[in-house]
Amino acid sequence: MTVSIGMYEKSHAIIGDRLAKLGLDVKVHTFDKSSTFLVDGRRVAPAEMDLDYMWLQSAINIDNFQKGAFDLSLACRSIKVLQTFNAGLDHPFYKQLSAKGTRICNSSAQAVAISEYVFGQLLAVLQPIPEQRAMQARKEWKITPYREIAGQRWLIVGYGPIGQEVAKRAKAFGATTAVLRRSPAPHPYADSMGTLADLHARAAEADVVVLACPLNAATRGLAGPEFFTCVKKGAILVNIARGGLVDDAAMLAALDSGHLDTAILDVFHEEPLPADNPLWAHPKVRMTSHTSFAGSGVGGRWQVLFLDNIQRFVRGEPLVNEVRPSDLA
Repeated sequence: MTVSIGMYEKSHAIIGDRLAKLGLDVKVHTFDKSSTFLVDGRRVAPAEMDLDYMWLQSAINIDNFQKGAFDLSLACRSIKVLQTFNAGLDHPFYKQLSAKGTRICNSSAQAVAISEYVFGQLLAVLQPIPEQRAMQARKEWKITPYREIAGQRWLIVGYGPIGQEVAKRAKAFGATTAVLRRSPAPHPYADSMGTLADLHARAAEADVVVLACPLNAATRGLAGPEFFTCVKKGAILVNIARGGLVDDAAMLAALDSGHLDTAILDVFHEEPLPADNPLWAHPKVRMTSHTSFAGSGVGGRWQVLFLDNIQRFVRGEPLVNEVRPSDLA
């Protein structure tokens, strides 16, 4: 039976040739900003579409068509599987689509890029690079001590592809890694495992806390006043997950008191972050505009993931990164 695939026209321009070379019995129906599908040369409304597989790739975001693509997907008569470019699925769209019976696969393509972002930002905190550059300009010869990652204790909250890539690199630097996730089953990159119930006890021991978990009812606000009271003095907080995990007022109080050394933030409660938000100007906050995923290799990994999963779907095999409906926010 021919498998029907829906995707944005620009996504098809990127992947079409490689998909065709797989020799699968598939038929692609592209959609554009008119919010209709092209089927056998005619435009068809989504309400008439029954799709086996829908691929949402980042081109919809680049073209400012994410909302349109989400609305179009919800308007389809049926979609058996949706594969998306998002790693976090806290947008209400995903829960709404899942409620219609659609299986949803998220993306692990960003994991390598985000883990490299974590270390780039962290090293910029630990090493006095601006001071060294200024000394170079002054032709000043002076020793500049810095803090090493080796020997640090890292706490990684959430252990999907992103958390695992962070832990892998932390181990390579010689840090000790503690991981919190739903199941405390052992993993090669984790020196110890626990669950969210252990958060405050583990935070009291950690030099670096990395938030890499989904935003859902169990995790919303997990870094709140009690967390910042328990966290080790001088610790560094890194949030590359979702802004809703953190109580900003409690975090700022911990930074102002000196209890928390630095907050490295790529995600926020409101995005874009309003110009009057105090995070912009706080001397102990290092922030970026939800850009940790924007590594040079992400696009290629998105494509590889799609090509792998569509072959699995055609063969009736388990899909990579399929998310349980109960885990959607």
